[in-house]
Amino acid sequence: MNQTTLNPLKGALFMVLAGIAFALANAITFTVVYKMGFKPQSDTFWQYGIALVFALPFIWKNGLASMRTRHPLLHVLRVVLSALGILAFAKAFAAGLPTWHVVALVMVSPYFVMLGALVFLGEKVSANRWIAATIAFCGAMILLRPWESGLPLSMLYPIAAAALWAGASLITKRLTRDEPQTTITMWLLVLLTPVFAVLSLQAGFEVPSGTIMWLLLVGGVIMYGAQHFLTISYSSADAAFVQPFDDLKLFSNILVSWMIFGDAPTGIYWLGILLILSGTAYLLWSESERGRQPSMATA
Repeated sequence: MNQTTLNPLKGALFMVLAGIAFALANAITFTVVYKMGFKPQSDTFWQYGIALVFALPFIWKNGLASMRTRHPLLHVLRVVLSALGILAFAKAFAAGLPTWHVVALVMVSPYFVMLGALVFLGEKVSANRWIAATIAFCGAMILLRPWESGLPLSMLYPIAAAALWAGASLITKRLTRDEPQTTITMWLLVLLTPVFAVLSLQAGFEVPSGTIMWLLLVGGVIMYGAQHFLTISYSSADAAFVQPFDDLKLFSNILVSWMIFGDAPTGIYWLGILLILSGTAYLLWSESERGRQPSMATA
């Protein structure tokens, strides 16, 4: 059994490393699109285009024949939703929201997945899931604070990213019923950069130069490294075990934001962050407990 090949410590370590890499990539995106004024549409195209270059060996190894599928439209829709989510994520940085603030709000995505599974897949939502969602919602409201100045567009970008990525996750869940993981990955790798090219052209294509070009090159390399670390993590340990370590990416973003930009949460924002993390932790705990219970026949 391949269970003996699992290495939980290695899985946890590489999940933490992935979180740090993503935090560094976010800092570069924030610098390029907010501080240096590069269009987020162009930033996403160049950064993921560079990452695609590093993924070419994987594409070559599997070949375009591995993209053979019975659900081409679902694959295209998943890629488009993923791309729009990434663009909304970058637009939040372009609006000047701190990286930790954006990441904290995007962490409500699992609850959009939960609602989507209820509405579109007909899945039953347990009481524990509703409790976790309520805790996380309260945390998100503290970060959004709509009672102070409404909901400015900058605050809606990370929420839109969370919802779009939730939609992509639901499609992924549907595809995994009868599609191999290689096919799902190949469609994303091959189509993501062309979709970003269309979005960039529509917004006015920009060619980077000087410092921006170097930052995008470094960001692309780091983004590829982050994805590679994720692959190693999930192949080294059960997903249920490494998932809580994925939530540590929020603290990685807080640390990187503080070290590079001198910006960190203050006051009540910490309460919002802790509530979001608590909701996620409670959801993971309740789901793992339910998984340990022996199944019982029902009438």
